Amino acid sequence: MFSLNSAIGNTPLIELKNLTGISNIRIYAKLEFLNPGGSVKDRMVSYILNEYEKSGKLQRGGVIVENTSGNTGAALAMLAVPKGYRVILTMPDKVSREKQETLKALGAEVIVCPTSASPGSPEHYVQKARDIASTTDNAVMLNQYDNRLNVEAHYNSTGPEIWNTLRGNIDYFVAAGSTGGTISGVGKFLKEMDPKIKVVMPDPIGSIYYEYFNTGTYSQESISTYQVEGIGEDHIAKCMDFSIVDSMMQFTDDMAFSATRLLARKEGIFAGGSSGANIWGCLELMNSLEHPANIVTILPDSGVKYLSKIFS
Repeated sequence: MFSLNSAIGNTPLIELKNLTGISNIRIYAKLEFLNPGGSVKDRMVSYILNEYEKSGKLQRGGVIVENTSGNTGAALAMLAVPKGYRVILTMPDKVSREKQETLKALGAEVIVCPTSASPGSPEHYVQKARDIASTTDNAVMLNQYDNRLNVEAHYNSTGPEIWNTLRGNIDYFVAAGSTGGTISGVGKFLKEMDPKIKVVMPDPIGSIYYEYFNTGTYSQESISTYQVEGIGEDHIAKCMDFSIVDSMMQFTDDMAFSATRLLARKEGIFAGGSSGANIWGCLELMNSLEHPANIVTILPDSGVKYLSKIFS
């Protein structure tokens, strides 16, 4: 009962009262940075590790290899290293120094890859993880981008928590995505409970999701680097369920980071860049509405990990 796993989930959902300025529109934020590993990724990692251990896919002394923008890696190191697993993590070089050093402090092996590497190339952080896993004895991958257990974790926990806390009084769910686990799992649950709920997804310029959602395809020319971490993607993750998304909107790094700083100064909430992107999306949605609404979003991680990148 008294374990790190038992501390994961049931995070607070609070109303952001200083950002709206519109009396009949309310924005609620789920504070996922209060999970013990500091991010929403604790839920998915705990869920998948538990399923792997129950099935025998992962046994003591095994090796876990995963590509990460930092938060999945932190959750893995926190939960897996103390159990005797070796954890090898690959990540793009845009990941903040704070995140990289945290992973090493927790006992993980970190391999940094160029952000500009093309998907599928040996130096791309996703392909690097796959190559390491395929050539390492007793190695498994969480495979967070394509593993449906990622979606299940949020369908079974995050979604019901939001629904129960607000007693179903939800009109919009706003969340950016990378693996797609959070938005797909939460969105699926909420829409099953009330099909009238709309799911809105902010996507960074440079990611392919916005173009793919609107056209059913994407071009290599639409891929470019951006600095906000943990959201957007340069390939289609199998966990990303576009059928539950009602609309997408594009944002820049400046938009996300400005909203991050606004969240700190207006609400006293010190969150990361992906949280800022979600808040930006909520504010854009709010300004487009002409009717009362309850908007819910996720704050995936803390601003402590981005002091040198966003707040300095």
